Amino acid sequence: MTTVAYVCADPGVPVYGTKGASVHVQEVIRSFRARGDEVRLYCTRMGDHCPDDLADVPVVHVPVDGVDDRGLAPRLRVAARERRQAAAASTLAEIAIRDRVGLVYERYSLFSTALEQVCAALGVPGVLEINAPLIDEQREHRQLVDQSAAEQALAAQCARAAVVTAVSPPVADWVQRRMGANKKDRVRVVPNGVNTRRIRPVKARSGERPEVVFVGTLKPWHGVDVLIEAAAVAIHPWRLRLVGEGPEGPRLREQAQRLGLDIEFRGAVAPADIPNALDGALLAVAPYPAEVSAGEQYFSPLKVYEYSAAALPVVASEIGQLPGIVRHGETGLLVPPSDPAALAAAIDALVADPAAAHRMGMAGRSLMVAEHSWDTVLDQALVGVGAADAQTASA
Repeated sequence: MTTVAYVCADPGVPVYGTKGASVHVQEVIRSFRARGDEVRLYCTRMGDHCPDDLADVPVVHVPVDGVDDRGLAPRLRVAARERRQAAAASTLAEIAIRDRVGLVYERYSLFSTALEQVCAALGVPGVLEINAPLIDEQREHRQLVDQSAAEQALAAQCARAAVVTAVSPPVADWVQRRMGANKKDRVRVVPNGVNTRRIRPVKARSGERPEVVFVGTLKPWHGVDVLIEAAAVAIHPWRLRLVGEGPEGPRLREQAQRLGLDIEFRGAVAPADIPNALDGALLAVAPYPAEVSAGEQYFSPLKVYEYSAAALPVVASEIGQLPGIVRHGETGLLVPPSDPAALAAAIDALVADPAAAHRMGMAGRSLMVAEHSWDTVLDQALVGVGAADAQTASA
């Protein structure tokens, strides 16, 4: 049995929250525990939805926020928060060192060098999991003052890690450009997964109007407005169920009302309630829009894995990594992004042929069980990670 330090120093990820990143954290911890390892969680943000089966995980919480810096100019406020992020990560590392952990698994966050510190001090291996090009995201969509410090922290983490996992090939390319030529072979692509024990096949409700479900935060880059337009031009009758909440909620409700659509806005649900939220649907949708730029098509959306695990055929935009998850004509249908007519036609085709929808859904379920369980994801990340790798990583 290994004592694993799971480190998440990102203040934007509540480890016991409801967002996709939170689910990712929880599932990796579950898989470590299923292997028989002891997991200790080191984080900067807790969240309020701790699952019952993780309630006994020891947690070290070092918050980043809570400092009153309202008197500072905006740029100075951002700079101060960046320094607090780095300091919080270092504090987490110091505690993990005192705990004498045997393996570090860190979800990459800006300014953290926790993995580098712990692995160097204890001579243990580490795995750095990279889910997004955070430096680019922070610079382009939010604020980044000390980019040099962020780049240096990432370089130190990658140099020390025995393995760097990237959620998709674009993320792997992004991180490899920041590594020395002799370090690039440490990067491996490990897509997201799904808990196939928690999410079981659902059964479509019988009735005149089959149900079509979307799960996710109601934000512009999820394309829900296109899905609502598709419902308005559909030929066959079906009812849309939207599971989630977000800043686009009021506008989407107004759009549905304007188009005279009877749409179920179910609101946000906890990860444990996702199986119930999917139950009764005939198919599920991931309608990402064309506005997702080529540089941002690195995502490996958890919702699509969950749809397939629930034996729902998936209608998804042919964009980014989605064609690698949804097998067209086998586990679902791919359509051009931002095309309501094409999206409606694909949904209509499955609504008109529920037997084909069922076959695709079951094929998707089989694929998730065989290749995309979280246990498989973790196994892929840990290949070759052992005591010998700790020496390699420090070389």
